Parts: sequence; structure tokens; C-alpha cells
Amino acid sequence: MKIWFILLLLPSCLFADTTEINAYWKEVSRSVREGDFEAYKATCHPEGVLVAGTRQKSEPLSEALARWKKNFTQTKSGDMKANASFRFSQRIINETTAHETGILLYTEKTKDRNIVDYVHLETLLVKKNGRWLILMEYQKSAATEAEWKALAPK
Repeated sequence: MKIWFILLLLPSCLFADTTEINAYWKEVSRSVREGDFEAYKATCHPEGVLVAGTRQKSEPLSEALARWKKNFTQTKSGDMKANASFRFSQRIINETTAHETGILLYTEKTKDRNIVDYVHLETLLVKKNGRWLILMEYQKSAATEAEWKALAPK
């Protein structure tokens, strides 16, 4: 009887709850799809880092954001369609930190090009002032559609 009482008193934050993190990724996807640059930027930690494994390059996320802003502008104006979707193979989350491993599916379509990129991804997020922010985005390597499908949402 005592053990049940103790378990009832344990705070829920001791158990991994993906609700907030899932909402974070939905907002990232929405901002890419709608070309909402300011909303996307707001999901990033000011000192965030982007690691591009295929290019063997590491840079402040702020530099990548400056480069990506053009795509957001084109998407918002309707000159381009873009989408970012995420599926995860491992999620280690507590109330203020998260490390996730999975695949990013990024698509981009204009009248001249149609890009479909599957990318092995690792992320590190922190929760600051009640908001989740990406601290590190490691785009490790190219992934395949088969690997993406193997991570079908549960």
C-alpha cells in the first residue's frame, strides 16, 4: 500500500512526456510550410549551432537562418512550396532538455526544381522560460525513403 502512495506523489515530470516537444516540431513544420520566418527563428536558441555532416561544416544557427530566410520569403509569397517533417527513432526527454535522433524530410518545389531530401538528424533542445528551443541541429548524413518509412509514426 505504501508503494502506491509514493508513486502517486511522484511528479509527472519524471516521466517522459512528448506532448510539448511534439507541439514544438509541429510549429517548426508549420513555419516552414507557411514561410513564417519569424516563427521559425523563434524556435531556435540564440546561440544555436548547425552541424552539416555531409558538408563537414559547423556554424552558428544564426548564419544558417540568414541564408534560409530567402526560402521562407519565397514560400510566403507563393513562389515556392516547402515542407519539413520529422520522425524519430530515439527520444530522450525530461522537463527541460531533449536529445532526439531521427530523420528530417525536407521538400521544396518551385517552377524550376523539385527537391526531396531525407536527412539523418540529431537534435538537442532546451526549455527556457517555458519555451523549447533548438540548441544543436546535427544533419548527419543522407537518409533514404525506406529508412524514413521504417520510422512510421506510431
